Amino acid sequence: MVSLDNLVVTFALPQIRADLGAGLEGLEWTVNAYTLPFAVMLLIGAALGDRLGRRRIFVTGLTIFTLGSAAAALAPSIGILIAARAVQGLGAAFILPLTLTILSAAVPAERRGAALGVWGAVSGLAVAVGPLVGGAITQGAAWQWIFWVNVPVGIIAIPMALRRLAETHGASTRLDLPGVALASAGLFGLTLGLVRGEGHGWTSTGVLANLLLGAVGVAAFVAWELRVAARGGQPMLPMSLFRGRGFAAVNITALLFSVGMFGSIFLLAQALQSVFGYSPLEAGLRTLPWTAMPLLVAPLAGPLSDRIGGRPLLVTGLFLQAAGLAWIAANMTTTMTYNTLVPAFILSGVGMALFFVPIASVALGSVRPDQEGLASGTNNAVREFGGVLGVAVLASVFASRGGYDNPQTFVDGTVPALWAGVAALTAGALAGLAIPGRRAIPATAETANRETANRETATAGTTTPATTRPASLPTPA
Repeated sequence: MVSLDNLVVTFALPQIRADLGAGLEGLEWTVNAYTLPFAVMLLIGAALGDRLGRRRIFVTGLTIFTLGSAAAALAPSIGILIAARAVQGLGAAFILPLTLTILSAAVPAERRGAALGVWGAVSGLAVAVGPLVGGAITQGAAWQWIFWVNVPVGIIAIPMALRRLAETHGASTRLDLPGVALASAGLFGLTLGLVRGEGHGWTSTGVLANLLLGAVGVAAFVAWELRVAARGGQPMLPMSLFRGRGFAAVNITALLFSVGMFGSIFLLAQALQSVFGYSPLEAGLRTLPWTAMPLLVAPLAGPLSDRIGGRPLLVTGLFLQAAGLAWIAANMTTTMTYNTLVPAFILSGVGMALFFVPIASVALGSVRPDQEGLASGTNNAVREFGGVLGVAVLASVFASRGGYDNPQTFVDGTVPALWAGVAALTAGALAGLAIPGRRAIPATAETANRETANRETATAGTTTPATTRPASLPTPA
């Protein structure tokens, strides 16, 4: 449910724009209002569970998400829809990290890998069928039902969780609430400035103030985290992690991946309907060569990653995605046929699979075993914020060159935006080259690392069993 809501709304955007009279800025916030609080609070969700009770915070997240879904379905205006989506994102940030912690603790060690594998498969399936589900619901009922379907799931899951899940706690530590506040303010200010830039003027007082305050907020967050670490505290995001070349490079790569891919999806999902005249369901079906490809490629790419290391797959995947978007940008016209899009969708889908399969192991392999949980949460949060940034930046490029007036103006804006996505993906591939190559680990060292990891893994500033290592599975964005 949580993973599905990242993409499911994308194919309903044309109907939301028509029903609620939303402009480009409103549509951007319909997507970003969910992703931004999700990205910021993801790092703190597991810590709250460890401190206050994992079942309690999980149920709290389910309740918030369910109420946000109902509010979104009832929204009479774009402003209320955006606010409801933000509530959904907050609930999602409490749910997702705790699903893995609770699942890992509830399953015997010999079955844990299989159980967490099912979790990863379900998350991947949500990405694959998100456009299809969104299109089918929007066409068969109304866009409001995209949110209504979450309500019965929540109503069933909340009492089931209270009845069937045991309450567990992790190590009780002090929460880095100032860090959360500074990160939220900084990222919100930057996003707001980017979203409003084209419509209000990049040199307008309001836009410049948003960007400046956002930059100050991010700088203050970094300074605060350094200060907390220097005093022996537990920062939400230890800056020392980024001193390692591998960790810094893999997160830059992840950020640029999300900028390029999910910013492009935001526009292409609308183009399939607004330019080429497909219904929501038809548009969702036609993206399956892209979104479902990871389900086919991942089983083959996984063993290959184990043999040759993750860096070659990451870099190749990003270059393939850049090639797929470049294909679309170079050929996109109002009369382009769907057959022209199929090779590009397949290229992008294969590239996405090659990126998603090794990203977790590369991120975790760049830090010590006791930092794996925190590294996983950081990488997921970076990818989520990359999606926010991608929608804001590519939509600004779109607005500067085109608009919603007619199919031709939509194409005029989409083509340069896609080239911006190509540039982001290419830069991400080049950044991936800085990731250290695979290194052989002696058997004795490998055994020691495993034993250390099995004792405890820090996650979001707390300690949880290292059997939650699969928590690093990519969070669909």
